[in-house]
Amino acid sequence: MVAVVIIALIAGALGAIAWAVDKYRTTFGALLPAGAAVAASLIVWMITMAAGLGSATATAWIPWILSIAVGGAVAWATAGFIGRARHAHQLEKINAILHMH
Repeated sequence: MVAVVIIALIAGALGAIAWAVDKYRTTFGALLPAGAAVAASLIVWMITMAAGLGSATATAWIPWILSIAVGGAVAWATAGFIGRARHAHQLEKINAILHMH
């Protein structure tokens, strides 16, 4: 159980870092990349544990490292994709408003 808590905290921290570094962070909330990272990392942890990778001594590190890596990648992808998409959408709305006058 401690493993799940540590993985969730690290994934959440990676999500917070991804939000803080993104230049379009004003277009989405800070919990979006962190929540996506935590959800993805815990799903990967459950899959790897169900596959039996955490029971053997030689493969016990795989659920930890893989979960954290996937959580970080999902956080960066979420922040990058959502930030750019929402920024482009906001620019379209602003340009439409400016063209009306």
